Amino acid sequence: MNLIFLGPPGAGKGTIAAKAKDVFNIPHISTGDLFRANIKNETELGKQVKEILAAGNLVPDEITIKMVENRLAEDDAKNGYILDGFPRTIAQADALAKMSNVDYVVNFCIDRDVILKRLSGRRVCKSTGRTYHILYNPPKVEGIDDETGEPLIQRDDDKEEAILNRLEVYEKSTAPLIDYYREKDLLVDIDVSGAPDEIMENLKKILK
Repeated sequence: MNLIFLGPPGAGKGTIAAKAKDVFNIPHISTGDLFRANIKNETELGKQVKEILAAGNLVPDEITIKMVENRLAEDDAKNGYILDGFPRTIAQADALAKMSNVDYVVNFCIDRDVILKRLSGRRVCKSTGRTYHILYNPPKVEGIDDETGEPLIQRDDDKEEAILNRLEVYEKSTAPLIDYYREKDLLVDIDVSGAPDEIMENLKKILK
């Protein structure tokens, strides 16, 4: 089964993909992970991405597309995949259509208020990267990491202004994909405001 997960930041695509990959026995392919793996393995594409990101620029479509194409050619993706973070644009969607048939595009539907609550409540331990949430997964002592005793921080991109900016960028660039895939009759909407296990059960029903 070839799946695309579409949805705004904070919709929980990564959390659900981590569960879905085991249920459907297909790899979860995230563009962020692909960039990191190519940079770490010092591939030709990885070297280009490293320079682009170091300069603070966005990775061009052709490099992202080539990385995804290489990844989909690997053995573990022969029986299907979950794409998360790709495609982000109509150009990327057109390129994907040339390399693979998509079975379903799962559109993660969630209110902006819920996203704000989810993302702005995140707190991180700087040295270990362990994450907490002030409402859903609080530390034992407010503002303090359970294991190291360090003060927890709120990352700049988890502050309300940054979140609203990320949502605006998403809506401008990625939301047109919703119409693109709806017209192709590939889009399925799923409400992701509930608990991960509940969302996963709904997803299994939808994809049956």
